[in-house]
Formats: sequence, C-alpha cells, structure tokens
Amino acid sequence: MAGTTPPQPAITLVDEPSAVPDALAGLDLPVLGVDVERADADRYFRHAALVQVGGPDACVLLDGMVLDDLAALQAHLATRTTVLHAASNDVGPLASKGVEPPRLVDTAIAAAVLGLPIGLNALLADVLDVHVDGDKEAFQRADWAARPIPAPMQAYAAGDVIHLPRLWAVLAERLDAAGRTAWFEQELVASIDNALTDTRSWRRVRGVGRLTPQQQVVARLLWEAREELARAEDLAPNLLLHDEVIVALAVEPPRTAAQLARRARRRRRMEPEHAERFLAVVEDAAAHDPPPPDPDRRRWTDRDTRAYDRLRSARSKVAKRLDLDPGVLCASKTLKDAVRADPADADALCAAAGLRPWQQELLGDVLWRAYRGASADADTASAPSAPSAASS
Repeated sequence: MAGTTPPQPAITLVDEPSAVPDALAGLDLPVLGVDVERADADRYFRHAALVQVGGPDACVLLDGMVLDDLAALQAHLATRTTVLHAASNDVGPLASKGVEPPRLVDTAIAAAVLGLPIGLNALLADVLDVHVDGDKEAFQRADWAARPIPAPMQAYAAGDVIHLPRLWAVLAERLDAAGRTAWFEQELVASIDNALTDTRSWRRVRGVGRLTPQQQVVARLLWEAREELARAEDLAPNLLLHDEVIVALAVEPPRTAAQLARRARRRRRMEPEHAERFLAVVEDAAAHDPPPPDPDRRRWTDRDTRAYDRLRSARSKVAKRLDLDPGVLCASKTLKDAVRADPADADALCAAAGLRPWQQELLGDVLWRAYRGASADADTASAPSAPSAASS
C-alpha cells in the first residue's frame, strides 16, 4: 500500500504581537503539536526563529524573530496537552520565549521505549501510514532567520506539527498496552531535565585530559573567559576561541596579543580587545594552582575493558528480549561511568550508571552479575598457577 499523502493544512503566519491571541484561538483543541525552527548556529543561547503550533487541519506559525514574548502561547497551552517530537531540542528555545507547557509529551521518546523508528518521517510512515514529501535535510539546513519565509518552508514547518496529536494518541495507547507508560514518563522527565541543565565544562574540551596540570590551568582560565564573553555577546564560543586553539595555546602560550589573534583565526577575525583579554588570562595562569584530578578520567585498565564488555553484552541480551535499541535501555557511556566507579554492590552500580527505576528493575541484577563475573575472571587470570604433578 502506498500510504496516504497528508492534506495541506490552513497555515497562518503571525508576526504582529496583537494578532497572536486571535490566531491561537482558532486552534481550540485539547491536544496540540508544537515545534521550533531554530536560528542559533552562531549564537550562545538557543533562539527560536519560528514556533509552529497546530492540529490536523490548521497550523499557526509564530515569527520568533519579531515576537520576543509568547505569553499568549503559554496561556493557550496551559490547559492543553502539548506534543513535541524530540522535545529536548525545543524546550530551551521555548522557555526563552516564556513558554513552558505544563503538560508536555514527546513522541520521539515514546517511539524509543516502544522500539519504533525515532525519526519523525519514518515514525509517521510506520504508525500512521502518512508519507511526508519534501527534502527534509534541505529544509533543516535552511536559514530560518531569513525573511520572508517561502511557502515551501512554511509548508514543511507546518508538516512537523499537524500530525503530532494523532501520532501521540496512537503511541499513548501502545505504551499502555505494552505496560511501558512508566518507562516513557521517567525518560521524559530525565530528557527535559537534561535539556534545561547547563552541562558545559572546560573538562569537556577534546584533548584537555592529555595536558599537564599547569597547562590545564591555562585551558580552564581561557575557557572561562571565553564563556563569559560568549554569554555577554550571545556568540557561539568556538567563534570567539575554538576548542582546538584553547588546547594549542595551553601547550604553547603566546607571547603577544597579536600572536594570539593570528593563531586563533578561524571563521572570523578576533577583536583586538578580546586578544588582549585572552593574553592576560594566559599570563595570569602561573598564579593559579593546578586543578584537582578529574574523577571521571581515571586511567582505564584492561580489567575495566573486560567489565565494560560484559556489561554491554548483558545489556544487549535484555534489550533484544524487549525489542529495544540497547542505547535506549541504557547508554554505553553510563556503563563506562559504572565501571569507573568501582561499585561495591548492585545499588552502587545502578547509582553510578544513573539508572532510572524502570532501568534498574530490568538491569540491576543482570548488570551486577556481569560485573561480578568480570571481576572473578580477572582474579582467576592474575592468580598464580598451581604446580603440575610432574614438577612436584
């Protein structure tokens, strides 16, 4: 069966604050799809260039480039269910506009815990037999800050939300039938919390773990100065001073501001005042004590590798039985975190891995047995061999 081609919804583009309430009043539905098109590749903060709100027959496009405050949308969603797809990409830009839906669900997370395709177009085809036309990748790369917005881009933006209410209705039924609603709810809370938590850290700069303690001082101070400037100017940090340059400057500190600016050149010329500020940071590094060792970067051993491999294998067997992607059941990074923690028991292992209750119920004992098995193998391998009968 070829599937159904979705009908074209009525699309209303709103770029006047006074017109927002009336436009939203036409979407008087208990469940609404919402999506955000961003224009923030070169910015520090996430910006919503366009906010789409819609249902089966109509979609309102709110121009985020001119509508700074969307209190009217917050009020409209207050008594409704808001459906997003991959909400972690959108909750930050929405919050910056004053929109924090009280009842929010995520079709991507629902699909993940059901073992379904996570991409929206593939999910729509699989669940609703709806096939969306258009070059999705081209539209994703488009400049959503440019105005006017061409009709094909408006149609694409509307297509991202008009099917979400019906998609959620089907997925919610499947979650309930599979007994996985609690899984979904726990994953949703974790995903939103992670999306709204600032996880930036100088220790995340690639290559910084290989620097000497004093070089790490330089890298940390440069990173902190860059963050302060980036926030103040709402500019992507790597446009001010690229991560690779931070590491290079820590290894071989510049002697002058001009030298620093030349070495830092990437897509844009460094402003002289920025170069002077970064040079002062480098020169000030000698007065600072080295940072304490990173607890998450202890030396990885062969024993760790054996334990990690056993944990991944045990996780994969459970995931296969549940018809889930292993990474959905438990991310590989969290298994590494568990190994690094040298857990003393199953509870400590689950805590180190950050397992949520549904994961702990399915994996806690399984992972602990695998971990204990790896330890037993290591102990056996390191034990001295018993003398043979011939040598006694």
